[in-house]
Amino acid sequence: MSTPETSAAAKPAGGILGWIEWAGNKLPDPAMLFVWVLLLTWVLSAVLAPVEFGVEDPRTKRPLEIKNQLDGEALVLFLTRMVKTFVEFPPLGVVLVALLGVGVAEHTGFINALIKGMLRFTPAFLLTPMLIAVGLLSHSAGDTGYVLVVPLGGVIFYAAGRHPLAGIAAAFAAVSGGFSANFVPSGLDPLLQGFTQSAAQFVDPQRTVNPLCNYYFTTVSSLLIIGVGWLLTDWLIEPRLRRSTPVDGDPADMPRMDANTPRETAGLIAGLATLLAGLAVLVAVCLPASSAFRNDAGKLEAHDSPLMLAIVPLIFLLFLFPGAVYGYVAGSVKNHRDIVKGMSKSMGTMGYYLVLAFFAAQFTYAFRESNLGALVALKGAQALRALNFPAEGTIVGIIFLSATVNLLIGSASAKWALLGPIFVPMLMHLGISPELTQAAYRIGDSSTNIITPLMPYFPLVVAFSQRYVKNTGIGTLIALMIAYSLCFLILWTGFLLFYWQMLGWELGPDAPYSYP
Repeated sequence: MSTPETSAAAKPAGGILGWIEWAGNKLPDPAMLFVWVLLLTWVLSAVLAPVEFGVEDPRTKRPLEIKNQLDGEALVLFLTRMVKTFVEFPPLGVVLVALLGVGVAEHTGFINALIKGMLRFTPAFLLTPMLIAVGLLSHSAGDTGYVLVVPLGGVIFYAAGRHPLAGIAAAFAAVSGGFSANFVPSGLDPLLQGFTQSAAQFVDPQRTVNPLCNYYFTTVSSLLIIGVGWLLTDWLIEPRLRRSTPVDGDPADMPRMDANTPRETAGLIAGLATLLAGLAVLVAVCLPASSAFRNDAGKLEAHDSPLMLAIVPLIFLLFLFPGAVYGYVAGSVKNHRDIVKGMSKSMGTMGYYLVLAFFAAQFTYAFRESNLGALVALKGAQALRALNFPAEGTIVGIIFLSATVNLLIGSASAKWALLGPIFVPMLMHLGISPELTQAAYRIGDSSTNIITPLMPYFPLVVAFSQRYVKNTGIGTLIALMIAYSLCFLILWTGFLLFYWQMLGWELGPDAPYSYP
């Protein structure tokens, strides 16, 4: 089987994508980019702190105020919290704990053997849609898709003789750009529903919102994301990469394509048996109504259920034990020291990400505390209301405003906590249901995740890409992802309007389009 081009004579990228890559790579190193936006946040907060903006913060019901982050008290708090801010940075624990288990499975050869076995049974033309579908399913496990599916996209594509960055791009598009498309419910559904219901009760105190109010739409949207992602990857992204981006990573870190030996096959069977046994035990423990993995309401899939909170440790264990069993049976490890070595090697590759995470955490803290993101969101909502569009135009406006705010505020729940109390009552007065408003928000919230360097996992994807193409930078990744972002945003918006106006299918259980 052929392998991706490694010739240094690849043609330079041209056109608008080439310009985006060139301009993006002229930006500072991602770590320094966070330093610069941190400094900008401090300066803007100091300049805007005395200004009265005349907007109410829906979280406090008081006038929104910009908090000066250059104030002496704020700077002292910033310094005293610096370590805590870093260690409590949400993506940090997810990445490091999950990669401990993944590192063992990779070091022993379990993942490599599994991928080679899988490629024997997967038709080449279905590789891309299969990867995207797995990325969408990973939403049920929170943010772990960034740690598992995105790097595996590169491994799978390289092993299949395709360009690894195309695999990373397809996986990233599914995990992040298609964040609100899923075949099965995720913790995001009840999380957003809580804000939507509270906002709806400003107008109608008896109004309730079903946690799965968008489930039918997000399920059908999965087919759209798979189809669009498949076409873009195979017809645009990968051909461009083959022309312009040679693979120059360390061959020792890349998967081999020789067939599994009999001992490796035996190890793979033993590892898979261990994985299935672990999953069976987990299911048996979770099924009883009295399971400790259920929350107080008896739910397993709720965002606050112990099962959802334990997803990352469970992934750690479900990679650690099958990887270790594979290693002992296949002979790739001799004792526990080899297992620890696998963990150490995995952590060693995360040095660059730790530096990025430190500065990203400090910026995120200062930006949140300053209220600058809230100001952008609320002023944008105020401008949208003043335009007085018809219903369809307002829905489109909400999608594009959400997509714009998403470039600054990464958290889906944090944005909806700001925008929901404005959008939901405003559109209820226009006869649009809270469920439809939430569906529109989710499209905008997802589509631009993959083109903002301020998204906490963006630097991690850059680090994964550098394994194959050493000079991968911010611009390289933005140029890869911008086609996905724009196509998802435009086509998904059109699909919602078609789904609503032409098909009239339900958005989900107890989810009308109109109010009342």
